[in-house]
Amino acid sequence: MIGRSTFARAGAGRLAGVSTAALMLGMLLPAAAFAQAAKIPATPDQPGSPPHTDPAPAQTAVVPEGQPADPAADVQPQTTAPDGTEGGADIVVTGFRRSLDAALNVKRESVASVDAIVAEDIAKFPDQNLAESLQRIPGISIQRDAGEGRAITVRGLGAQFTRVRVNGLETVATSTDGASSNRDRAFDFNVFASELFNSIVVHKTAEASLDEGSLGAVVDLNTGNPLGGKTGFTGVLSGQASYNDLSKNFGPRIAGLLSYKNDAGTFGASLSAAYQKTNNFELGNNTVRWSQGVFDSVNGTPCFTQPNRGGAYTNNATCDAVALAFHPRIPRYGSVRHDRERLGITGSVQWAPSDATKISIDGLYSRFKETREEKWGEVLLRSNERQMDVSNYTIDSNNNLIAATINDAWVRTEHYLRKSQTEFYQIGGSWDQDVTDTFRFTLLGGYSKSDATIPVETTFVFDDRDAQGFRYDYTNSRSPLISFGTSVTDPANFQLAEIRDRPSETVNNFRTAQLRTEWDVTEGLQIKAGGLYRRFAFDTKGFSRDAVVCPNAGGRDVVLGTITCTPNTNIGPTAVYGFPATNLGEIFNLGRAGQPTGTTTQFLIPNIAAAAQYTGLYNRTAAVLVGDTRSVSEEVTGGYGEFDVKGDLAGLRYAANVGMRYVHTAQKSTGLSSATVNGTTVNTPATVERSYDDWLPAINVALFPADKVIIRGAIAKVITRPTLGSLTPGGSVDGFNYRVSFGNPQLDPFRATSFDLSAEWYFAPQSIFSVAAFKKNIESFPVSQPRSGTFASTGLPLSVIPASSPAAQNPEGQLWTITQPINGTGASLKGVEIALQSSFRFLPGFLKNFGFLANATFIDSSAAYTQGGPATSVSRGVINPVTGAVTTAGGVLGAYPNVTRTATLFGLSKRAYNGTLYYEDAKFSARGSISYRSPYIDAASATGNLFEGYNKTINVDASLRYKLTQNFELSLEGTNLTDQYRDRYVDLDANRNYENNHFGRTFLMGARFKM
Repeated sequence: MIGRSTFARAGAGRLAGVSTAALMLGMLLPAAAFAQAAKIPATPDQPGSPPHTDPAPAQTAVVPEGQPADPAADVQPQTTAPDGTEGGADIVVTGFRRSLDAALNVKRESVASVDAIVAEDIAKFPDQNLAESLQRIPGISIQRDAGEGRAITVRGLGAQFTRVRVNGLETVATSTDGASSNRDRAFDFNVFASELFNSIVVHKTAEASLDEGSLGAVVDLNTGNPLGGKTGFTGVLSGQASYNDLSKNFGPRIAGLLSYKNDAGTFGASLSAAYQKTNNFELGNNTVRWSQGVFDSVNGTPCFTQPNRGGAYTNNATCDAVALAFHPRIPRYGSVRHDRERLGITGSVQWAPSDATKISIDGLYSRFKETREEKWGEVLLRSNERQMDVSNYTIDSNNNLIAATINDAWVRTEHYLRKSQTEFYQIGGSWDQDVTDTFRFTLLGGYSKSDATIPVETTFVFDDRDAQGFRYDYTNSRSPLISFGTSVTDPANFQLAEIRDRPSETVNNFRTAQLRTEWDVTEGLQIKAGGLYRRFAFDTKGFSRDAVVCPNAGGRDVVLGTITCTPNTNIGPTAVYGFPATNLGEIFNLGRAGQPTGTTTQFLIPNIAAAAQYTGLYNRTAAVLVGDTRSVSEEVTGGYGEFDVKGDLAGLRYAANVGMRYVHTAQKSTGLSSATVNGTTVNTPATVERSYDDWLPAINVALFPADKVIIRGAIAKVITRPTLGSLTPGGSVDGFNYRVSFGNPQLDPFRATSFDLSAEWYFAPQSIFSVAAFKKNIESFPVSQPRSGTFASTGLPLSVIPASSPAAQNPEGQLWTITQPINGTGASLKGVEIALQSSFRFLPGFLKNFGFLANATFIDSSAAYTQGGPATSVSRGVINPVTGAVTTAGGVLGAYPNVTRTATLFGLSKRAYNGTLYYEDAKFSARGSISYRSPYIDAASATGNLFEGYNKTINVDASLRYKLTQNFELSLEGTNLTDQYRDRYVDLDANRNYENNHFGRTFLMGARFKM
């Protein structure tokens, strides 16, 4: 009887083909090969098959008898086997090396290409953040937010191309952290406490039996597995205090686990919980992009026949040169506070009444709360250049106005507050049953929900619109000088000019049901088949309480109706455009933001509580934000068939699988269509339905030319469904950047053919040298198609322009960039991963306790993008020579011409390096890690810039641990030890400063007790 070993999947390989011919070839392998199957080591349970199985060693990793123990490891004679029965004199490998052994076992015993990270002990994940652990895997880079990992890129493909499963169930967890909320398919790893998980497994190649939807990878996150633990009760409690040297704040981190397994090994249950609270800062500067613009005068030469407003453009060459140069839109320094609280709870119950039956129920709850508070001192050049006088300026070789003195500058201070919360729930169950010795099934189902709410997203702004002597200098572009000529601490100089509040909610949920079956035809042939049902629903709603206090030229204010506004032609000391700032402000001191000497570091900013009470902001009726209110649902049905074979062909051992996966996707997209009826804006839901089918063949082959060498190859058809925001049947309006974006619910999925070839040499315990080459031919690749036009040409009502944006006051002040995604012609990607991991077990004395992990990834890709490039002209002014009347005002930038550029895929770094050096003996362990990521583009840009992205990053982390006893351990850890700045740029060629912020170093001191 195969019994429980069948849940280990009997070491069967997985061979998947990319065509009917390949499928037939797999079936036509000689029958003798099945009968003469080589004794390939039994494959351990793979995460997700069954879904609750966890590759982590629950208590110990055991070296089989006859194999040499690692002399550098902490070893003990084992008299009790992991299942609680009496065992032989095996050798127990403990500590960090145990996690490396378990992770390499997962990789080695899989036919497809996988990588893993495994906890060295229960409730003891090796990193503070799941994403930061993942960056140690070859081919994976991470994107950080507030100093910690948030999203991942796998082999150059961004977060939206990666599918994530928790205990075998696909899900999406979206946090509201970051400058903008995640309203897409990307998975936010910062939602979860790492202590809740025992392992992460990354599937880099597709299999017919593996969930579809990824061009990059399928990532399995696995929580507790109580039947894999020791008999009786197990308890773990850990506590840490974190300290950040920039914010000077402390925070607690607490985790605990209680697990039970009965003597018979038929029932197990576990409960774990983790809590963390931090309050850290992000300090630095920001430009909110660079743009072109026509100024009032240059070095005393008027650019218009009338100052500030009106008149005609003077057609001056000097004015043209400054207007067509790029200047920072909103040069500013400020701080961002991230007050975070993370709570997670997991529970698992497992029942195995016999070797043939196993039933599991797993639950996970996570709550991630953040208060994000921003404070800025800035000048609003954006859309206000017409009133400003420029002098003492410098234009560099990239056509950047990198330094200037400005009079009549529009000085602004901002205070922003967002309170957000993400609650994630998942409940899942599985039934694994051996029907006979050769046939078994797994029935899997579950539900998950991610609810990201923002009840408060408030901004108040103080304006001083006629400041004299403002000076900026971006000669050192990442550490600019910004000096305000006016007093920015005197309430008499400021007026409360704008109020904003934009509450929102984004909900994702998954319903999943799957049936998986396996039939052992012969010792070397296994057939897998299954069916699936999955329903994904995405729904987001956005609202606005925004108001400009004085939007009109004169008249009463629109917030309280208590002041009389002056015409917008009046920008001097007598201008009234808001409420007096007296008693509505507070003083903000910048702190250590990397600023040079001479930069203004103290500002009067609005006090949110006082300003909200004075204006009655939260009592205002919230209007629906059309572009931020939409939904998408996808119902996926299908099935798969797969042939797994292993054997010996002409003396060469092999394991392989070939299969086909079919999925039918029924999609429904809903957005709001706005129209003005009798002067009133009416929002009407518009729904578009469609469906499409995909046949996804896959083949994976593993060859074993020597005992310690594996050569793998894979070919597969893969898909990723379109970006959620692009599927909306409607449009969104950005009145700050004069952009209108329309959706396209008829977009095709990203479809690609993926090729992989790798070689692995397991030359010693905890050691591997591997090289992998990969290529993806992306056949369909949605791209944005831009055009320039008037707002009237969009057919949208003026009421959809955000009230607080410049375009609301002057909708046709400049041409708009209007974009819509279309099905593009595709893209290509290729790369190489190199990894080396080893312990120094061959060295004498204490040196044998050292070891290292290192990897490098080199990727290139090519995709064509069309964007609006820089304006190249300023419209000319014309004056009637007889009457002196203005015939044509002129002084408007020309349209942004469409420019098609070939560049890498978004989120792709061409180079990434990771290295970890560790030391471990019976009592003491230490690890130091360094991670490098080269620059990458992140998105298309605007205002004439081509692309925007991030410059290189280098992150250094370290940890120290000391065991006072076998059950009690002390620890000290440090992250971001070099205080790496996040350097974001705009324009691929000019590399203009978008932002340059740092987060400080974080240290964690703690203790851990296990019983």
